[in-house]
Amino acid sequence: MKLIDRIGIDISRRLKLETAIEWAAKNGLKHIDIQLDTGDNALPKFDAKRCNAVRKLLDKHGLELGLHTNSAVNVAEYSPHVADAVTEYLKRYVDLVPKLGASWTEMHAGYHFTKDKKMRMEAGKARLQAVVKHAEKKKVLVLLENLNKEPDDAEVHYLAHTVEEWQYYWDIKSPNFKLCFTANHAHLVPEGIEGFVKALNFKRVHEVRLADCFRNGFEVHLPPGKGNVNFGKMFKLIEGAGFKGGYTNAFGTLDDMLAARQTFVAHARKAGVKV
Repeated sequence: MKLIDRIGIDISRRLKLETAIEWAAKNGLKHIDIQLDTGDNALPKFDAKRCNAVRKLLDKHGLELGLHTNSAVNVAEYSPHVADAVTEYLKRYVDLVPKLGASWTEMHAGYHFTKDKKMRMEAGKARLQAVVKHAEKKKVLVLLENLNKEPDDAEVHYLAHTVEEWQYYWDIKSPNFKLCFTANHAHLVPEGIEGFVKALNFKRVHEVRLADCFRNGFEVHLPPGKGNVNFGKMFKLIEGAGFKGGYTNAFGTLDDMLAARQTFVAHARKAGVKV
């Protein structure tokens, strides 16, 4: 498959799902990513009739769909009652994947409040293990994303934002558990994209997410050229590591992300990557 066809778009909350599918097909996309938390796209809005219609629409256009859970939901929650609700939230995303004819659901490791990091990591890993077991029964693929760093003096910090933290979850052994590598998040920490690529086994990476940002800077999702990520070098590293999966643009407007597909291909070609 050509590189351009491997680059999809994160719809997030920008469009109603059915509208997003039609828009993606019209613009020649092969996959999109969407969050189903709010408005017309809220999880409870998908009854059997609507799910069947979405599945037919995806089949009609030959489009792959990924469901992206909300990173504001703390997967590392341990408080009574709330913890159970988080588990159910993640399981409902898993349940919706086959109903919609989607291809995967993406999750996060949660966040800690500095002093409770160890407890949060243990709670989050246990929850992910339970959700992955549920996914095995449903024959659903679960992806775990590396998230972004927060300022050093912030009280709240996302988990799995460094190689070491992310690796803590990698021993969840299941054919239904893979990774989602967000390259711009890696650019924010000392090990950088190169360090993450060196640590990763790309047979376990299903998706790579793209945006521009500034080296060792703060969390921003910018179109290519607005930060200082060397995308040519990035594509050469990732493709050279044997990655065959999809890339997903996650920044700016839908038009920004659509135009950037060609920009990324140009960067890859200039770096000597077969496109």
